[in-house]
Amino acid sequence: MARIVKTAEERKLEIIETSERMFREDGYANTSVNAIINEIGIAKGTFYHHFSSKEEVLEAIVDHALDRIVAMAEQIADDASMDALTKMEMLLSGSNIGDEETNEVAQHLHSPGNRELHEATNIQTVLRLAPLFARIVEQGNQENVFDAKRPLETMQFMLTGGQFLLDGGLFEFTEEEIRTRRQVTQEILEKALGAESGTFDFMNE
Repeated sequence: MARIVKTAEERKLEIIETSERMFREDGYANTSVNAIINEIGIAKGTFYHHFSSKEEVLEAIVDHALDRIVAMAEQIADDASMDALTKMEMLLSGSNIGDEETNEVAQHLHSPGNRELHEATNIQTVLRLAPLFARIVEQGNQENVFDAKRPLETMQFMLTGGQFLLDGGLFEFTEEEIRTRRQVTQEILEKALGAESGTFDFMNE
């Protein structure tokens, strides 16, 4: 049987996708570089040609998963036909961000064995999505529905709090406790952006 020759990009993507599956199934801490190499059936040198460590693979996995989410968010943020409040509702309601695959990844991130992957995803989510939200806030400033002096820093702070505090798996909050904190998040966001009370009611429907 002829040996299948893959391009460098195809091989790199194979390492990323295989590692992501193994991290989800067995946990990041329990998956070694050797296990990944054996699963794919490649030489150790091939792995290290693309990645210097397991941590670097983790970063690539996070980027790969977030690429799809960021692309969807960018499409909304750049839509000139929508006002700022409509864009905020589409993004913060969660109904238009992600797909079946990214939602499945998000569920696996909550398992204890995937703490490192979860944390890395949260950090990159804030860094990559905050600038998009900041652009929408700036639009809202121009439309006189917001009055935010530092849009980027404000949205970084709000996304960080949302990613961390509202993750019930970390704090073991009850559903009622999560609802209460979501309500407080809405109130803080409205005040931080200088929006009228009730502007973000869609967050707690």
